[in-house]
Amino acid sequence: MSSENHENHESRESHESDAELTVVHVMRHGEVENPTGVLYGRLPGYHLSELGRRMAERVAEHLAPRDVTYVVASPLERAQETATPIAKTHGLDLDTDARLIEAANVFQGKTFGIGDGALRRPANWKHVVNPFKPSWGEPYVDQVVRMKGAIDAARDRARGHEAVVVSHQLPIWILRSYVERRRLWHDPRKRQCTLASLTTFTYRGDRIVSVGYTEPARDLVPAHLLAGAKPVKGQGKAYGA
Repeated sequence: MSSENHENHESRESHESDAELTVVHVMRHGEVENPTGVLYGRLPGYHLSELGRRMAERVAEHLAPRDVTYVVASPLERAQETATPIAKTHGLDLDTDARLIEAANVFQGKTFGIGDGALRRPANWKHVVNPFKPSWGEPYVDQVVRMKGAIDAARDRARGHEAVVVSHQLPIWILRSYVERRRLWHDPRKRQCTLASLTTFTYRGDRIVSVGYTEPARDLVPAHLLAGAKPVKGQGKAYGA
C-alpha cells in the first residue's frame, strides 16, 4: 500500500471511529388472535390477543430506560398495536412505513403448515417448486431491499439515539440473515425471531457494526413456539465496531 493510500485508509478509519452510534431495535409483533389457525399474512383484521398485548407492554417497560426517539411500525394492525405502548412510553407519535409489512404469500388466508397435508394437494405443488426464491411468495431479495431501506430510514430519524421498528418474523429474519452474511433460504422452524423479540442493529455512522438479539417477553411466549428456535451462528455478531 502506498503512503498516500495508507493515509487515506487511516483517515477513513478515523472518521468511522468518530461517527456517532445509532441503535435500531427491530421488534416482531406480539401474539395474534387467530383461533382458526390460518396463515393471515397481509390480511386486515388480525389483532393482538390479550397475551399479545401483555407482550407489547412488557417490551415497552423493557425499553423505557432507553434513549428511544423514533418509533415506526408496519401498517398491519398487529404491528401497530405492538408499537403503540412503546411510542406512548416515550411520548412519541407512532409512524408507519409500508416497507415493514409482512412478506407476501400465496397461501394467505389458508391453513398451511407442517403435517396438515397441504403439500399432498396437487394444486399447491406449483407454488413450492423453488424454496430458494421462494416460489410461494415474495422473493427474499425483495424483502432485504425494502427492510434495509426501512431500518436505514429509521436510523436517519434517530441519529445518535435509538429507534424501534415493529415488523414481522420472516422479513426480520431475512434482513438479519443478509446483514450477517448467511444464505437467505432456511428452515422456518429454526428462525431466531420469536414473538415480541428484539433484533438490534447498531450503526456507526451509516454502517451496521453489530447485531444483537433479546427476548424481553420470553416467559410469556407459549412453550411450543420456543421449541424450534435455536441460537444461530453469528448471534450478537460485531463487525469491527
